[in-house]
Formats: sequence, C-alpha cells, structure tokens
Amino acid sequence: MSTQRSIFITGGGSGIGRATALHFAARGWFVGVADINAGGMAETLNLIQGSAKWAGPLDVRDRKGWDEALAAFAEAAGGRIDALVNNAGIGTGGSLSELDPEEIDRCLDINLKGVLYGAQAVYPYLQKTAPGSALVNIASAAGIAGSAGMSVYCATKFGVRAVSESLDAEWAGDRITVASVCPGFIETPLLDGTGNRRSNEQIRDRVRAAGLEITPVERVAEAVWDAVHGDKLDYFVGATAKRMAFAKRWMPGKVRKQLRASLRPLGQ
Repeated sequence: MSTQRSIFITGGGSGIGRATALHFAARGWFVGVADINAGGMAETLNLIQGSAKWAGPLDVRDRKGWDEALAAFAEAAGGRIDALVNNAGIGTGGSLSELDPEEIDRCLDINLKGVLYGAQAVYPYLQKTAPGSALVNIASAAGIAGSAGMSVYCATKFGVRAVSESLDAEWAGDRITVASVCPGFIETPLLDGTGNRRSNEQIRDRVRAAGLEITPVERVAEAVWDAVHGDKLDYFVGATAKRMAFAKRWMPGKVRKQLRASLRPLGQ
C-alpha cells in the first residue's frame, strides 16, 4: 500500500469540489475527482500540478457506479483511500406546491441518497486506513434552519447532517472520523442558478438583495481540511451559517419568527 494519503471528491468538476481538490493536492495528497461533467473534471486536473491525480465519471445516484469508481481510484492511488468528500449536490427551491415531482426526486436522490451510497461504498476503504481516515459530508446552512421555499433542499441538508451524526456514532469503534461541513452562501456556479424551473431570477441576485455575504469557496476547502484532521462533528463556514447555528441553538423562538416573516423564499 502506498504511503501517500489520498482523497476522493464528488462534484470535483467545479466549485467546492474543485477548491477542495486543489487545497489537498497542494499539501501532498493524491487527489481523485468524480463528476458527471467531463469537461469540468479535466479543468480541475489541469489545475493540479504533478501526477498524483485521478478523475472518473460518477453519477452519485448509481450504487454500482460508486463501487466501480472507488475501486479504480484506489488502484490509481496505490491501494488506499483515506478520505471521501460527499460534495456532489444540486439546488432546488420554490414553493413545494409548485415543484414538479421530478425536481423533488432528483434533489433527494443526488443530495441525500448519493451521500448514503457514498458512505456505504467507501466504508471498507476507510476501515483499512483508520485511524486517520475520514468521511466529510457537505451539508449547508439550509441544514440548520428550514427556510420558506426550500423545503426539499433543506430536507436533504438536514438529512446529510443526520447521516453524519449517525455515522459518527456508528463508526466510532472503527476510529473513522465523520463530519459535516455547513457553508452559507458560497461563491460557486450554484449561485448562478434560479432554484427551480419556474423562476428566471438568479439565486446570486436574491442573496445580494437580502444583504447576505457570499463567502469565497476556498474557505470551504479549508474547513474540509480541518474536518479531515479534526474531531468536531459540524463545521460552519461563513458568517451566515455561524450566526444561524448560534441563533438556532440559543434563540430558536426568534429564528422561527424571522423565518415565518420572510416575504419571499429563495428560488421564487
């Protein structure tokens, strides 16, 4: 088995996945990126110096595909996987009554089922490299408090945090680190989306209009690094996420009033 540590990152073709790949590669890790976007993966690999890198297609909804991708990566990385970052995800917003069933299913399958499949598939690899191995799931500030117009997306991110908490207990005996990273609004291509098919207003414009900050994506990559090497369960990234976590814990009644008073939910 190789002595070089390795990390497998889903959604590695852009945004948080790409920033995380570059962060770990710069610190000597063998980096693997998986995505459905072949062009994005190629761009990520081109940004990584040296040969300690790998890329392969993966639809996180495909359980068999997970086994194939992880096996190929482990072989390329010298027989080991030290960390998995479940990052692949999509945004879905809008009134639940107006969402197409297909939109609901797609968000649940990618954002939540994909995380469960990834954790299940990588478990035997992390067992072999423990202690020091880690599963890091990318959640969101939307997994801290449920906002109007984001019921499906919030359900997936609350679920991601629940999966992380459960596996933190379940894998404790294996000495595998499990953590969730909860960013607020991050500078990624996701902000250029509209949230759902019935809207033509970008999420980025809504965030700015609300006076909320957009955090550089590199901050999330730093949090992933801390999560792999740390012992906390939740890592909150950006002022919005940190404020929300504090208020939800200490002032839940006030948070509820503010959320119910929201005039327009993101994605509408």
